[in-house]
Amino acid sequence: MSETQAHSQVAIETTPNPSTLKFKFQFQVTNDGFECPTIKETERSPLAAKIFGFPWTASVYIGTDFITVTKQDWVEWSYLAEPLAGLIQEHIDSGQAIALQAVVSETEPHENDSAVVRQIKNVINTEIRPVVALDGGDIVFSKYEDHVVYLQMKGACAGCPSSTATLKEGIEVRLKEAIPEIREVVSI
Repeated sequence: MSETQAHSQVAIETTPNPSTLKFKFQFQVTNDGFECPTIKETERSPLAAKIFGFPWTASVYIGTDFITVTKQDWVEWSYLAEPLAGLIQEHIDSGQAIALQAVVSETEPHENDSAVVRQIKNVINTEIRPVVALDGGDIVFSKYEDHVVYLQMKGACAGCPSSTATLKEGIEVRLKEAIPEIREVVSI
């Protein structure tokens, strides 16, 4: 399979995580992404629920204009990618919703946030999340405590072999550069 394959309106893209493929749409699905790590968390996405109907599904992440699907190790993408793109396209063509509601993100600035937290969220939203989304993932702010930033890695970033390097050599370096009082960035 090539780096990117088109399946009508759905483009199949590889990610740095070999267990995860990104299925890119030509339209926006939701304002903010959300994760469906098991079938129990699919109430906000009829498409994710449909994908969990397959026993090889490990997790699903709904991004703003894409969906990433992580498979179990016992099956290969060479057998799954095209049929899955077809299923996604069929779901879209039938007019069914991909995501049912907008998600309120902790990454969005709140009026109760400290100046440092607002600055952290700004760097995450404007510089980090757009880059990570290109690989089918997302980084979500969780908290800032004792000069440590706690983030959640989602989509293709969760379980990716290069996620530690991305976190420490990319995100942590950039956040420390912008906000020198940060000591560490940790994934939870």
